[in-house]
Amino acid sequence: MARVTIMIPTQRRPDGLAVAARSVFAQTGVDRAELELVIVDNDQIPSAKPVVDDLAKVAPFPVLYIHEPRPGVANARNAGMAKATGELIAFLDDDEEAPAGWLSALMAARERFNADVVFGPVKARAPDHIVEHRDYLERFFSREGPVEAQILDRHYGCGDSLIRRAALPDPVAPFSAERNHIGGEDDMLFGHMGAAGARFAWEPAAWVWEDPVPSRLNLSYTLARAFAYGQGPSSHCAAAAPADYLGVARWMVIGVGQALAFGVVAGFKWLTRAGDRAEWLDRAARGLGKTFWWGPFKIQFYGRTA
Repeated sequence: MARVTIMIPTQRRPDGLAVAARSVFAQTGVDRAELELVIVDNDQIPSAKPVVDDLAKVAPFPVLYIHEPRPGVANARNAGMAKATGELIAFLDDDEEAPAGWLSALMAARERFNADVVFGPVKARAPDHIVEHRDYLERFFSREGPVEAQILDRHYGCGDSLIRRAALPDPVAPFSAERNHIGGEDDMLFGHMGAAGARFAWEPAAWVWEDPVPSRLNLSYTLARAFAYGQGPSSHCAAAAPADYLGVARWMVIGVGQALAFGVVAGFKWLTRAGDRAEWLDRAARGLGKTFWWGPFKIQFYGRTA
């Protein structure tokens, strides 16, 4: 078995961090002698250290604590990569909980498909008191994919993934610091890897729970996030070298059409109090994001520690 680093970046989520880490300790079907857990604390002060110290006392394998005070998820992940010793890097978020067979499923799929990166599903669960738009909110924070394990022609995000370190363009600092404040550093990395011929795979058995932060379980947050997601294709074309201005124009036109069409449907659904009204508003927001993607319209979700 290759040495595996499980990495959890965290910022001011002590309870979620403890749940995520303890789920890592409970993994089965793997050689624990070849595992290590790297926890990266992306707060200005080392606020997660007391939690990590307590976790380390009951851990079945080494736990390494890293304090990265520079704000931004790319900085946090790069700080962890610089200290990690694994040939394989498994990423788990600090609001996720992995079933006991999670890691072994990721590793089996990597061997089966000779994959450079393996992704698994994320199943969001909202607290019982969330009633309005509950189905939409759980779907929003979930990750769905093919029913069968298979090779992918696309990629997903970093949470719940296993990466072969040797396939990274930079094995020490692969995540772009320019994405610290807006996110998408994992999409940029996997996009570059895909263009270089990396092999992606999907394993439905490697699923995790996600418990979204309660303050995010509302339309104010999800629609702003949907708008930011919509900005991705246009921003990606603009950031290409050389810039793909034709691609930018194409996505902006598509965005206008989506915003108008989905917006009209969303308005009707809202007037009739249809159960799926939030989904249509989400689609309209993503269309707007494709259209308004540049500087003053960028929304900062990351890179804040103050």
